[in-house]
Amino acid sequence: MKIVVTGSLGNISKPLATELIQKGHQVTVISSSNDRKAAIEALGATAAIGTMEDADFLTHAFTRADIVYVMETLKSDAFFDHSLDVVEGITQIGYNYKQAIERSGVKKVVHLSSIGADKGPGLLRFHYNVENILRELPEDVSIKFMRPVGFYYVMYQFIPMIKQQGAIFSNNSLERKTPWVSPLDIAAVIAEDIEKPFEGRTIRYIASDEVSGRDIAKILGEAIGKPDLQWMEISDEQMLNGLLTAGMNPQTAEGYVEMNIPVRDGSLYDDFYSHMPVLGKVKLTDFAKDFAIAYNQNQ
Repeated sequence: MKIVVTGSLGNISKPLATELIQKGHQVTVISSSNDRKAAIEALGATAAIGTMEDADFLTHAFTRADIVYVMETLKSDAFFDHSLDVVEGITQIGYNYKQAIERSGVKKVVHLSSIGADKGPGLLRFHYNVENILRELPEDVSIKFMRPVGFYYVMYQFIPMIKQQGAIFSNNSLERKTPWVSPLDIAAVIAEDIEKPFEGRTIRYIASDEVSGRDIAKILGEAIGKPDLQWMEISDEQMLNGLLTAGMNPQTAEGYVEMNIPVRDGSLYDDFYSHMPVLGKVKLTDFAKDFAIAYNQNQ
């Protein structure tokens, strides 16, 4: 099949494209950077250089594809850009995808959404928005909404905190177990689902492990040689002040804190546990090895 993969050579898109190519599919990878062209071609894929903000480019890239995999992202420092409305920026990408899918005639879509897209609290509002935009597509367009939980690699943000303050500070719960996921497990699930029949609009949750804040501190602490590392639960106000001090866009910081409230009380996961997936292969103890490498590289 001819499959278009957005997301360049990111944490999900690269292993996804690699697996699809190994299965014999013709893969086109969309990237905004011409510097990635050679690396994309080295995988055995075709590179399409352009941006998610350009609906005309997306239409051209999607034309004649059997399936498109779409995900939304902004520049790496988007959360700290005080001139950018993150929710609005990603919502607009959703409209661009809708327009490109309609114009290109694609009938099978895999969309990388998120846990919380059914409710849209805080920053997760953009996932809620984009899902609903794509649901406006004609009924003959089948869509598989993939809803992964929190990504392990978000934990890399703990590194400067651990080094500077000796602990992990969060407005998330110390004791409540919550699901986390590896991008490798996400890519594996999507590659599997792409080869299954497309019928209507479906939702699939993706997770790798379930751990509490206490578990995270223990596992990461042992990996970096700090077995006494602690997870310190702080108030929403303290979390907000910390993000603002770090330079985050105030609107984004407020959305981040708001997003964590249903994580802390567990309500974010109501639909997840009603449709509990089989957990993936990559556990937190596996990720902790990569975390330790990153931690030690930043000494």
